[in-house]
Amino acid sequence: MKICHITSVHRYDDIRISIKECSFLVKADFEVHLIAPNTEETSLNGIHVHGVRNPYNGRIKRAKNLTRDIYRKALDVNAEIYHFHDPELIPIGLKLRKKGKKVIYDIHEDVPRQILSKHWIPNYLRKLVSFFFEKYENQAVKKFSALVTATPHIKERFQKLNDCVINVNNYPILEELYDPYLIKDIQKEKSVIYIGGISKDRGSVNCVKSIANTDAVFKLAGKFANKREKAIVEELPGWEKVDYMGFLNRNQIKKELETSMAGLVVLEPKMNYKDSLPIKMFEYMATGLPVIASNFPLWKEIIEGNQCGLTVDPLNVNEISSAIQWVMNNPEKARAMGENGKSAVLSKFNWEAESKKLINLYEQLRSVKA
Repeated sequence: MKICHITSVHRYDDIRISIKECSFLVKADFEVHLIAPNTEETSLNGIHVHGVRNPYNGRIKRAKNLTRDIYRKALDVNAEIYHFHDPELIPIGLKLRKKGKKVIYDIHEDVPRQILSKHWIPNYLRKLVSFFFEKYENQAVKKFSALVTATPHIKERFQKLNDCVINVNNYPILEELYDPYLIKDIQKEKSVIYIGGISKDRGSVNCVKSIANTDAVFKLAGKFANKREKAIVEELPGWEKVDYMGFLNRNQIKKELETSMAGLVVLEPKMNYKDSLPIKMFEYMATGLPVIASNFPLWKEIIEGNQCGLTVDPLNVNEISSAIQWVMNNPEKARAMGENGKSAVLSKFNWEAESKKLINLYEQLRSVKA
């Protein structure tokens, strides 16, 4: 069965789309194609990658022109099932349905709630844009063959709109991060780490402020949302204790996680974060790191329920500092928390288990008429 995944926003080697979903479908003997922006025709883990150039400046031009070019490429591929990953591709999904194709919409985020915090949309327009997009999305999803959601919260929203909705959590790949032969007494640095997109709402400001009150180093890996975000934290007390490493590849990430004492994921209490399942949380757990996380109810249930870390008020610098210092002062207890997290990932929070849901969905759609 020929499958074609489509993205207009993500890189061709995106972790969820390519390294997880597409690669594991290849392992399950599907013929997998991927259309992605700004890459050459290539092959990745057995995936046939088709690049579409994106010379368009601005979101509106990209949404209009790039999606047109992607649609033409999708028709050229002529797959049996199309699986798209970005809300701006909904019109393409609807066109492909009219062509008699089976179409899956992979919903990574609760977009209407996400719109409410988009800095590039004027404040006075956000609620209006969110309202109309939600109405449009709710109507569109009724016409797709299936929906894949990235969290149980998103699944709950769409279950009443489509009869075929599955939740595929963005958990880590065991074989990539979990090393059963890792030396348990590997030399740890007095450091905590954050890996991912860097911005104030993802905790950058309060994490840098908090590290000033501890005897730890803050290892920061990823890209800043923009130059202004970087300039703000560079002026904060605590920046002199930050080891900013920029973007790291997967092997570099694994090394830095193994030598740290805890992983931070103290996102601010924005609506689109409270019910999210950030991959970094589970990557920390997979490598045996205790997690210091925001005290959102869902996250508390995971962290405290598995006794694998500490939860804090993400807006309270003193609470974050105290949690970091506790880890520094109690390395054995922290290590035990890390082992609990690793056990939880091995038993349930892993991609190998989640991928079976996706493979089963494709097998189910194979026998369904378009």
